[in-house]
Amino acid sequence: MAGQLKNPKKQFQLNPNWAQLREQLKSYGFRKPSEASETETPNSILGKRKNRSSDDSGDARPNLLIPTSSDSSVTDVIAMDCEMVGVSSNKSALGRVTLVNKWGNVIYDEFVRPVERVVDFRTKISGIRPQHLKKAKDFRIVQTEVAELIKGRILVGHALRNDFKALLLNHPKQDIRDTSEFQHFLREGRSRALRHLATEVLGVEIQNGEHCPIEDARAAMMLYLKRRKEWEKSVKDFVRLKEKQKKRKPKKKTGVLRRPASE
Repeated sequence: MAGQLKNPKKQFQLNPNWAQLREQLKSYGFRKPSEASETETPNSILGKRKNRSSDDSGDARPNLLIPTSSDSSVTDVIAMDCEMVGVSSNKSALGRVTLVNKWGNVIYDEFVRPVERVVDFRTKISGIRPQHLKKAKDFRIVQTEVAELIKGRILVGHALRNDFKALLLNHPKQDIRDTSEFQHFLREGRSRALRHLATEVLGVEIQNGEHCPIEDARAAMMLYLKRRKEWEKSVKDFVRLKEKQKKRKPKKKTGVLRRPASE
């Protein structure tokens, strides 16, 4: 017993077969965990995951206002946004009009020379500057071109009544999709600003400073597409109700029979 304690190495002598196997493993590149940790390079998988930037984390939401298609054709659904300037009659006049298709690609974008003299470019909001209107198109030309583009198509926008007023145009009610009036976008029966809807529904920020009509038109289009199915159903129900009301025959007024007066 005492002899065994004096020579502990003999008790735990490595099996020759195991020693040979260990040497083979080393020759194939296998190392002990301790050896690996000492020589691990920063390019290991764990190192990459640890040092991964926040951009690659997958937590960031994609910007829905960036078109996913290069198709710039005139589609059956169009979104419009207008920017206004102040004119000499102390009123608003059209300064720029933009139309985008359902993919968000611009199909029309023109600065407009108002009929009256501009006294306030409202640059802080409109983004319009004097140089933009020097070579701008005449109002009547823009009005005609926009009317032709939106004819027979579904028109999307926010507070479109203001745009129609500036363009001196109208559009069939059943073909208007106004995000300021859609019931699912209202709060306690009241309309909300486009920038608030864009933040809440789309997760994007717009109108931080000068307004961009391209961006605003795209935001309105994406809001429509988010609720397109139920929106179109509500429009069909409305049109169906109106047709039923038209078909109803007015009730005939029945006179009250009076007994002849006795002589």
